[in-house]
Amino acid sequence: MIKPLVIAGLALGLFFAGPATAALEIGKKAPDFTLKDLEGKSHHLADYLKAGKTVVLEWFNPECPFIKKHHTTFKTMNETYAAAAESGVVWLAINSGAKGKQGAGLERNLKAHKEFGMSFPLLLDETGEVGKAYGAKTTPHMFVIAPDGNLIYQGAIDSDPSPDKLGETNYVASALTAAKAGEKPAQSETRPYGCSVKYSD
Repeated sequence: MIKPLVIAGLALGLFFAGPATAALEIGKKAPDFTLKDLEGKSHHLADYLKAGKTVVLEWFNPECPFIKKHHTTFKTMNETYAAAAESGVVWLAINSGAKGKQGAGLERNLKAHKEFGMSFPLLLDETGEVGKAYGAKTTPHMFVIAPDGNLIYQGAIDSDPSPDKLGETNYVASALTAAKAGEKPAQSETRPYGCSVKYSD
């Protein structure tokens, strides 16, 4: 029997990933990429890593209620970034929605970037190439990459998969704290939750 929560999720176009099985292995190199932000500026992952930066990737869709949870209802993303930026962490939001899909397009994302008060770049990946290379399943789906290029965390932003409550644990913040101390995150992989990434058919 299909549970009511699953039916409701399907109706909203939501996706709750199964057991955390990422396309990428923790401790292995993260795929390099170059994408442009909303102003046309190119961002090359390798350049940030060469500069000794830890990089956080956030998969994004402005129409997704789980993105709104962490950008408008709460300020999870902005606040986590603000704390991490003091240590030089780079945070990049990526929208892998294809043209014509929910939440895709330059105009919609320019509006969201301003309305959400995002202080970090939002990159467009309309071909879905980068999202698929990372195995990004949901919005949000988070990845933390160490300066050596190795993936140190992937999964959810926090420990509560509901669309309106914050989890007690912010997994990304915990991973960044551990990385700063030269330690491995207590949880390097969790189950991502949110809306399905709107890749092209």
